[in-house]
Amino acid sequence: MLRNPAAKYRPFPQVDLPDRQWPSRAITAPPRWLSTDLRDGNQALIDPMGAEKKTRFFDLLVEIGLKEIEVGFPSAGATEFEFISGLVQSNRVPDDVAIQVLTQSRADLIATSFDSLRGARQAIVHLYNAVSPAWREIVFGMTRAEVRDIAVMGAKLLRDGAAAQPDTDWHFEYSPETFSTAELDFSVEVCAAVMDVLRPTPERPLILNLPATVEAASPNIYADQIEWFCRNVPNRDSVVISLHPHNDRGTGVAAAELGLMAGADRIEGCLFGNGERTGNVDLVTLALNMYTQGIDPELDLSDIDRIIGTVEYCNQLPVHPRHPYAGELVFTAFSGSHQDAIKKGFAAQAQRNDELWRVPYLPIDPADLGRSYEAVIRVNSQSGKGGVAWVLEQDKGLKLPKRLQADFSRHVQALADTAGRELDANDIWQAFQRAYRLDDAQFFTLEAYEETRAPNGDRIFAGHVDAGGASQSVSGRGNGLISSVLAALADGCGIALDVVDYAEHAIGHGSDARAAAYVETTDAQGRTHWGVGIDEDVATASVRAVLSAANAAR
Repeated sequence: MLRNPAAKYRPFPQVDLPDRQWPSRAITAPPRWLSTDLRDGNQALIDPMGAEKKTRFFDLLVEIGLKEIEVGFPSAGATEFEFISGLVQSNRVPDDVAIQVLTQSRADLIATSFDSLRGARQAIVHLYNAVSPAWREIVFGMTRAEVRDIAVMGAKLLRDGAAAQPDTDWHFEYSPETFSTAELDFSVEVCAAVMDVLRPTPERPLILNLPATVEAASPNIYADQIEWFCRNVPNRDSVVISLHPHNDRGTGVAAAELGLMAGADRIEGCLFGNGERTGNVDLVTLALNMYTQGIDPELDLSDIDRIIGTVEYCNQLPVHPRHPYAGELVFTAFSGSHQDAIKKGFAAQAQRNDELWRVPYLPIDPADLGRSYEAVIRVNSQSGKGGVAWVLEQDKGLKLPKRLQADFSRHVQALADTAGRELDANDIWQAFQRAYRLDDAQFFTLEAYEETRAPNGDRIFAGHVDAGGASQSVSGRGNGLISSVLAALADGCGIALDVVDYAEHAIGHGSDARAAAYVETTDAQGRTHWGVGIDEDVATASVRAVLSAANAAR
């Protein structure tokens, strides 16, 4: 890299728009959406889609709710032409969906485009030619007037091609390609010349697409360009301003959002941002950004994993684990402080009397996208007590007292450090069983017991405990069941414990519900020992919890 990049690169010029209005505007409604996955996205694939994959992708786009779908570049070859004409001839296109094709401003290519759509109920023909200085001077060697004449020639061919097939409801789109790096006055000049030919009206507007063919400036400059164009294009009420942002600077989504604030009506992009170089703007991220602001994007993304599966199959490209909203890890917290905040957020959400979503670190409810809460918190060496407790609650229904969470997290931390990997729910459950003697490694196990009341109200515990393989009768008296069990252990087994805290809760609901009991104890040396008991009966669960603590203390 150069020590002085200014010797090679120049900053993008600002737009002279001192009274710009877009910064004070907000997006309050979704735009018209156009998917270009089957055209722009497809041409960027290492192995372009065949008919089977394109059909599968088309069906997905319709199911999601796209009403405008760019289905291909008919003049690119037989595969493209046959797919497009096949959609039409097989009546696969719903009545409320308009398919769109792209063509350069060349007579033969435009004619092929109309041929591919023969018999369609409605269709959009998208015409384009590049207008920026670099293309005029380097690629074409043309003057402004010559470039404008190419656009006008193409517009006339659109008009005449539509007239030759009057049974189709034709709509037109024109793109001054490379708009974002062209002179704004020239873009308006070319678009106005196209409008003079096609004569759009408010009832039948022309789509003017203003692409950031290569993203070359910050998104605020793109917004300035859009607002300037909207102010200066003639007959603004007779055109639909469409945006086609690319993502070369990594700000395609921001450019699209600011462009909408600047007056645009329509967005072209791809699911999950596929496209040439760094991709087109991501329609999923844009739509869900709006959703989190309380705006219905009018796209159904409620089964995000199935959508991902189809897109990955058709594109043969993975969706990144950190992709906004869709990635495998975007709703996952490993950090202990994050986990604690999320856990508390879900607990608070459960106590609320309204549906307003307020959970730290989660800008959207994963359930709205068909995701479960199981993967929201995952455990590794960076995790804390809240995350461990969340996993146990989600997987086993156990709601650990706060001090027990801290005690158990030490065991999990040691396991994670030793394993050197993420711990799954089974790892954590096995560690929990080992830590609180719920597995086979127990010295004291309950065989049977009964509880009675003495005339003075004391509780009397009498039972049989397996102590290291030998059955032992124990009995004790106290003011409650737990104190009587502790007395029995002290008298019969020499285990003296005092109760510091006790908690219990149901696991599940109805006739299949079980009980979990937790007891915090101290021994004669002041050491803390936790016990956990699980049983169909809450009293038996509490007895098992005391025995669990006794196992830890011996």
